[in-house]
Amino acid sequence: MPGIDLQALQAGDLVTDAVKSAPWRFGEEFEVAFDLSDGSWSNEHGLSVWRMVIEAPNALAMSVRFQEFDLPEGALLYIWNRDRIEFIGGFDHNNAKAWGGLATGLVAGQSLVIELHSPSELVDACSLVVDQVVHAYRDIAGKAAIEAEATGMQRGPFGNSGDCNINVNCPEGATWQCEKRSVALIIQGGSAVCTGALVNNTAQDGTPLFLTANHCLPNNGNVGNWTFYFNHETAGCSGNDGPTNQTLSGSELLVNSGSSDFGLLLLDETPPENFNVFYSGWDGTDDETVQNATGLHHPSGDLKKICLEEDEPYHQNAAGAAVWWISQWEAGVTEPGSSGSPLYDQNHRIIGQLYGGSAACNGNVNNGQIDYYGRMGVSFNNGIDEYLDPLGLGIEVLDGFPNEGCVTSFPLDMGIGVASVPEGVLCGEEEVVVDITLSNFGEITLTSAVIGFTLNGGEPQNFNWTGSLSQYQNEVVSLPAFPSGDGTSEVEIYVQSINGEADENDFNNTAIAEFTAFSGETFDFSFELILDDYGSETTWEIRRFGTVVYSGGPYSDNQNGQVIDVPLCLESGCYIFEIEDSYGDGICCSNGNGSYTIFDPEGDVILTGGDFEDNDVTQFCTRAMDIGNHALLNFNISPNPSAGSIQLSGLPAGATCCAMDMMGRTILVPTSLNNNGSSSVRLNTETWPRGWVVIQISFDGRTCAKRVLLR
Repeated sequence: MPGIDLQALQAGDLVTDAVKSAPWRFGEEFEVAFDLSDGSWSNEHGLSVWRMVIEAPNALAMSVRFQEFDLPEGALLYIWNRDRIEFIGGFDHNNAKAWGGLATGLVAGQSLVIELHSPSELVDACSLVVDQVVHAYRDIAGKAAIEAEATGMQRGPFGNSGDCNINVNCPEGATWQCEKRSVALIIQGGSAVCTGALVNNTAQDGTPLFLTANHCLPNNGNVGNWTFYFNHETAGCSGNDGPTNQTLSGSELLVNSGSSDFGLLLLDETPPENFNVFYSGWDGTDDETVQNATGLHHPSGDLKKICLEEDEPYHQNAAGAAVWWISQWEAGVTEPGSSGSPLYDQNHRIIGQLYGGSAACNGNVNNGQIDYYGRMGVSFNNGIDEYLDPLGLGIEVLDGFPNEGCVTSFPLDMGIGVASVPEGVLCGEEEVVVDITLSNFGEITLTSAVIGFTLNGGEPQNFNWTGSLSQYQNEVVSLPAFPSGDGTSEVEIYVQSINGEADENDFNNTAIAEFTAFSGETFDFSFELILDDYGSETTWEIRRFGTVVYSGGPYSDNQNGQVIDVPLCLESGCYIFEIEDSYGDGICCSNGNGSYTIFDPEGDVILTGGDFEDNDVTQFCTRAMDIGNHALLNFNISPNPSAGSIQLSGLPAGATCCAMDMMGRTILVPTSLNNNGSSSVRLNTETWPRGWVVIQISFDGRTCAKRVLLR
């Protein structure tokens, strides 16, 4: 096979990976035309054996699609890794799909062998045509990990999703062990198309009905070459590999609609007994009585994950569909590849499937953004009920099947979350109040609890709560006030006991709240952002010495002209401001008239813009507000641009200097220049990164910053 242009593919992925409704591409698809005239035949153990080797240099894994797959009874086909790490098959005449071909799963490595075993007298009845080879350059199913373990080769880390995602077998998934068995990853060619789930029907006969999203479907509606990966999950909470051999190939589209973004499929095969699948229940009433919600999904083609919404999702319309609106996940998020995944209510019934949103990881925490799911209740009015209720019973609610041994709740189970904490930076406040939410997820009414908490890892304290919470009820309470301190403080809150006993489910017993305060002299700046038509592409942040002190976005689309005002409490010094547009066309002026502006305490404009491409980065200082009656501190940099060194001149004796790149990362920590009265100092910049660098000089409480371009 020809090689791939990895840099070009990665550049494209940077754009599509941010679009939740887009497939998560992991491989490049090559159109080919291989048949039994290629490869070679031999006679082995009384059989005619045909083999062909396909090599894709540097591939992490490979798969093939047969345009023609026609085998007589008695013939078997295998696909195996040339390094003999794994194989799939044997495939026989029963595996041929209605469209005449067969799409296979992935095998690890950069070379695979297609091997056909046939009785010699039946060779002329065999017909195989390979029309597609997939070269996987991202590790969709842990194949690189498989090969690395077997051969000692390191081709890249396993796991493609963000760090804030939660494996389904972590404690958060303790009560979802039945439902998880219905969820599968969907692969088509070189893309992790979506996620979906097996659903029960009123006959409860194990008919392999599979629910996913309408936007996941190809334009021609042909899902015959889709491959479904079941039980691709870790055995425990922290693992990073899982089974990849429980796959089924092929399906048929039964009914779909954009009004609630659903597609119902019938798999070509019933999952075998050893897959141990579950058929999830559903609720088509569309009643807004949902107390909380849970998502099970495969983000970015990764292992199965779980995300939790402790608040009530509500009805909304988005992107032309009737949806359930998730304001913010309390734990976990979704990503591209999660589309089509089921959303469950507190009764463990599917109420929708993922359509879109802007929720994502921000490091090892989620970004606090929205998601939305097409509503099952609306799907019921668009044809799905015909298949979910084949007996014509007229029911709109059905539990999962088989449900023996399924645990949906614990008797004693309190969940704790952060209801509110002061946002931004606190200026001049001596005390901080944190509000927490106490929720009853158990079966027994809660009447008392002991809540423990610590501030910055200090002495543990207790807070006693009394009241009455029935199952799925919650109450917001305030912790005792904390001193605001200086800098960022962390409050850890945890459940000590409930009703005088230990909580039986501890996965939701801890919450973390953070707040930031300045105790010294501060200045009241403000930031104004005017959105364009595509707020979901816009993010911004303000950094000081590499630490983010303010940030925002992404925002909702179709809000051209909407004004976002953020008060800024800033310490004395200089800051890096960066705004990004994920599409690369700025926020003005092709799709609306967006802009950004930073105002000083007097209301004067110190930064403004909006016409850029990928990002706009600049720096500003509070120096005009903190120099008092002193003359403005100033200095010069030469040469600018520079290569190996720079000369700083016009310096006061005893000044300190620091340097940072345009991302706000520190290059030179604050250092005394110790120039013995000289007003000039030379700095060696050979080891500094190339590009724009901010040089900041401080003296006697005054600061000045300038940029120099290093080449």
